[in-house]
Amino acid sequence: MFDSFKKIFSGKEGEEPVNTTGKADIVREKSAELYEKAKTYFPGGVNSPVRAFKSVYGTPLFIEKGDGSYLWDADGNQFIDYCCSWGPLILGHNNAKIREKVIDVLQHGMSFGAPTALENELAELILKNNKYIQKIRFVSSGTEAVMSAIRLARGFTKRDKILKFEGCYHGHSDSLLVKAGSGLVTFGETSSAGIPKAFAEQTIVVSLNDREALKEAFAEFKDQIAAVIIEPVPANNGLLLQEKEYLQFLREICTESGTLLIFDEVISGFRLGFEGAAGYYQIKPDILTYGKIIGGGLPVGAYGASAEIMDHVSPVGTVYQAGTLSGNPVAMAAGIAQVTELLRMGFYRDLNNKTEEFAESIQRFATARNYKFKVFYIGSIFWFAFTGQAAIRRAEDIDPASMEKFKKMHRELLNRGIYLGPSGYEVGFISSAHTKTDLERTKRAIFDSLDIVFKDK
Repeated sequence: MFDSFKKIFSGKEGEEPVNTTGKADIVREKSAELYEKAKTYFPGGVNSPVRAFKSVYGTPLFIEKGDGSYLWDADGNQFIDYCCSWGPLILGHNNAKIREKVIDVLQHGMSFGAPTALENELAELILKNNKYIQKIRFVSSGTEAVMSAIRLARGFTKRDKILKFEGCYHGHSDSLLVKAGSGLVTFGETSSAGIPKAFAEQTIVVSLNDREALKEAFAEFKDQIAAVIIEPVPANNGLLLQEKEYLQFLREICTESGTLLIFDEVISGFRLGFEGAAGYYQIKPDILTYGKIIGGGLPVGAYGASAEIMDHVSPVGTVYQAGTLSGNPVAMAAGIAQVTELLRMGFYRDLNNKTEEFAESIQRFATARNYKFKVFYIGSIFWFAFTGQAAIRRAEDIDPASMEKFKKMHRELLNRGIYLGPSGYEVGFISSAHTKTDLERTKRAIFDSLDIVFKDK
């Protein structure tokens, strides 16, 4: 089966990937062997749950290399990648400018636990081109950035409660790994074992796009809420695009109550434009958080705010946060190379136009076929939803039964050399490395896959 997988595809324009027209299941023999071995080392055989492929068919793919818009697995299968390491690889895999910058820095050392000029350089690039923050603190992950932002909000306001929204994901810190209980306004219920109930009792959870629930929460707890945290572009539970008016309402109610508004832009940051969702919607949050995209995909995160707020962080303030690898030179070097490219004239125009054309052409196909299928997109982020709804703004409005259709689609796309994240709740990403040929080839694979999925209904 697929002997031609042994051929190496260069990824050059016009060259056909070897497995584009495949319909039988791809070979996963080596991945299966690696997975069985991994299960003896790691819980579930993986180091992050979604990688276990529990929501889709087959054994998890063990990746050997990536280059440009392509991935190769341990069995030699090759894919056009739309996961992009869950978003940060906006320039594609193994970008030459990032690689060269990292190699240059590596020759002088990997970690010092001390300040370097590289930290200043990356911070200056970001702050000079983002009017929404005045100071920034680098950390090692998006989860750490959000955790630190929550602590900062509590320290600044001297309040304890946090308000979050059902369907928004903010990493795996105890305060935010919380889901809604029953009732319009509710203290959250922990969504993981190992989190004390007392943590959840400090977190209020309301539905997205529900002004009445928000008003009720503030009516009851107005002087106790330190921060409202939201993904301004909720992209961890589908792509739940919010209206600007709703985000503006959040801004106003927070301002009136002395509550800080936190935009979690670990996914949307630098994906819609250089200023992320804050710039896209022209709404100023009090604190912003970012993820690995500012480090070219290496382990890094950041949180930023006004100088007044950030100066509450130690060593000048009383809000403690530290990390040996915070601002490590390798991640800073990768970030400098990536951010410099993002500032290139026309970068976002070209990338966003590419995404729009890709999404709209797929939508036209589905509409012409009368398929209940929508492509939601913003910036260079997209999401495939098996629905007839014109918009989905709340996680509760996603039909769990639709995930079976995604499961079939994912299988068909893998067999045609297209890699999406292994869950129907996850979004996809376009990178600057995706060529017109890549996108046309992907659309053909999607058209074929949709025909099969809806034929089997």
